[in-house]
Amino acid sequence: MTIPDNSYFPFMSGEETMRKLAEGIREKMYNYVEKSKLQSLVLGISGGIDSTLCAALLRPVCENLNIPLIGRSITIETNKADEIARSIAVGEAFCHDFEHLDLTEIFYANKKMLIHFDDSMLSKLRQGNMKARMRMMALYDLAQLYHGMVISTDNYTEYLTGFWTLHGDVGDYAPVQHLWKTEIYNLATYLLGEETPQQQAAMQSCIDATPVDGLGISSCDCEQLGVENYFEADRIFAAYFQGDESLRDHTLIKRYYAAEYKRHNPACLSREDLVIGC
Repeated sequence: MTIPDNSYFPFMSGEETMRKLAEGIREKMYNYVEKSKLQSLVLGISGGIDSTLCAALLRPVCENLNIPLIGRSITIETNKADEIARSIAVGEAFCHDFEHLDLTEIFYANKKMLIHFDDSMLSKLRQGNMKARMRMMALYDLAQLYHGMVISTDNYTEYLTGFWTLHGDVGDYAPVQHLWKTEIYNLATYLLGEETPQQQAAMQSCIDATPVDGLGISSCDCEQLGVENYFEADRIFAAYFQGDESLRDHTLIKRYYAAEYKRHNPACLSREDLVIGC
């Protein structure tokens, strides 16, 4: 079972800490990209705070390496107008190569693959999974075309809850995977001070927005997690992992245990398992 160690608590905050955090992420990204001889970074822009933060962190890395940050807003049927507007604003503010792609018609064609389709929650999840995997197909095709890699934008809170689609929301490099959602907001707020007015406006709109996955499963992320907001989610996780067993039956903690298989995917037989009896 994946249990955070003491390094995850308390949540990181404060201007100096955020400065060092941003510098550290950018330095490690720069070194990795340079060593790997990549010619681009590819980022899905959702209009949410996670991908926006990644765009703000990665743009100067790409400029220092003289490679493009390629961004795509990929929307499919259930994305709302405000999400789309935010994603376009972020892409235009931070990316060197940006387009908005609407894959709705392709999704309608692909949806025919879903057998025994109805209006249940399970069918909504199945449709959402297909949408997430379609988005990632488009991003990986760009990475192949431009000799780059796809950036993962998940955070630690989502990782613990399994709030992502296997083979759909996972890229090649995850710069903010081990930041709690609270820390995502803290770092994004700090970075506002180094941005242009256009970038500030785009990022602030994402900081202020209600988090939603755009897959049509629910009206917002927190509805599925059983919390009012992500700050509450992080406080519950912190309390539980530091010994508050009264929270064990909370929706968030149940999701944590139910998602263990996603945090260890794919499940692999070990060499030891394979040689037994041979």
